[in-house]
Amino acid sequence: MANLPGYSEEDKSHGKNQVVGYKRKSWKYSAVRRDGSFHYVHSTPFGNYSFISVDATLNPGPKRPYNFFGILDKKQMEELLLLAKESSQSNHTIWFGHFTTSTILSPSPGIRSIMSSAIAYLCGHLHTLGGLMPVLHTRHFQGTLELEVGDWKDNRRYRIFAFDHDLFSFADLIFGNWPVVLITNPKSLLYCCAKHEPLERLLHSTHIRILAFSLSTITSVTVMIDEVDLGQAVHVSGPIFILKWNPRNYSSGAHNIEVIVQDAAGRSKSAHHIFSVQENNHLSFDPLASFILRTDHYIIARVLFALIVLIQLIILITFRYRGYPELKEPSGLINLTSFSLHVLSKINIFYYSVLFLTLYTVLGPWFFGEITDGKLGCCFSFGLFINGHFLQGSLTFIIGILQLAFFNIPLMAYICWSLLQRCFGHNFRSHLHQRKYLKIMPVHLLMLLLYIWQVYSCYFLYATYGTLAFLFSPLRTWLTLLTPVLIRCVWTLNPTKLGIFMVQLKSHLNS
Repeated sequence: MANLPGYSEEDKSHGKNQVVGYKRKSWKYSAVRRDGSFHYVHSTPFGNYSFISVDATLNPGPKRPYNFFGILDKKQMEELLLLAKESSQSNHTIWFGHFTTSTILSPSPGIRSIMSSAIAYLCGHLHTLGGLMPVLHTRHFQGTLELEVGDWKDNRRYRIFAFDHDLFSFADLIFGNWPVVLITNPKSLLYCCAKHEPLERLLHSTHIRILAFSLSTITSVTVMIDEVDLGQAVHVSGPIFILKWNPRNYSSGAHNIEVIVQDAAGRSKSAHHIFSVQENNHLSFDPLASFILRTDHYIIARVLFALIVLIQLIILITFRYRGYPELKEPSGLINLTSFSLHVLSKINIFYYSVLFLTLYTVLGPWFFGEITDGKLGCCFSFGLFINGHFLQGSLTFIIGILQLAFFNIPLMAYICWSLLQRCFGHNFRSHLHQRKYLKIMPVHLLMLLLYIWQVYSCYFLYATYGTLAFLFSPLRTWLTLLTPVLIRCVWTLNPTKLGIFMVQLKSHLNS
């Protein structure tokens, strides 16, 4: 479908989603030369094979990181449904796109349902998760394979695939590593799907078939099954090599086939997989890979974000309207934590500051700036407004979770702890002279590290979205500047406002 050069224009814009500015440049390397989703039919004497492109890029396309999730609206889903119906008469259909199905927001019935008649969905985006998941493949409940491939830009990964008597096989490879080997018959048991493939043809096949490529002439193709050498495959034409076999000799259980290919330059490459000629045998994919590709992460993020906010609000409001605390023996961590929450919730300046920060994280604009090149917009937890367009929230909820978990809630906890120190009768200087450095200093250091993280988030905002976004960012820049002011208020608060709490705590300690 495409013929990419050593360093394509796409490399320069990888992940930026500046859609309009780069579309035409990418056409230079495309065999189809079309924008958006489309249907391409490859016709052969033995049938047609459909390829459907899924274009879920955001329009307008924001800069990183808010372009991490793709979106398909209702109109795009209707177009894809029509393309799926068009492909129903083909031998096989392969869908392909940039985003994984787990990172595409789509209305009911969902992108996975529409592509359920396809043998496979080929995608990138997550690639190998930075090397943490070298193989990121799964099979959806409808039977469609989802096959991530490593990135071309940095690691020069690519994929070849073939249909052998309508049985789908593929290999993920590194450019420049020769020879290239793909065993097409018998195909890998892991990727077999009785719903989409005529697997009975394995049992009736007459030859093992291999595709072997190299820059030099292929000199030998050795085939082994269960470590038994079956001999040399014979060259037929092009990259096709075959070896006669009797599949009924392997009719029970699963078996391992290995092919070793050598070329005239002395290079050697082996490929192997487990196969079975019985249709009822199957293997399972990596559970972690299946979780990553099958799960709608944006839904989990939305639910988790809402739960964290609700829990924090319930705690704040509950302690605000509960009666004054009565300390009971022993004055352990739970009792002192409850006591400090009472103090925070009943002093207006701190209660309303924390309450406002939580509500603002949910409802208020995080920043205003150039979200897309040349286009201004606002970022909220629930989505982006860009030049009159609204993009529903996805990664915004994940960033909101990070903001809550690594700054808002720790700041609330730090204020509670500091107020507790004040109730013990200390000011900032005196509490440092308690000779309890192992208890006190880790708290201050942790809060300092989280504050540095907040400062870095301001720098990232400036570097990505410019000066305007940096200056008009209540949740980043303004909060960073106001945090030291709020903490200073804690340590300089008039002791009379803490009087009832100090008396209670003192009488409890003396009892």
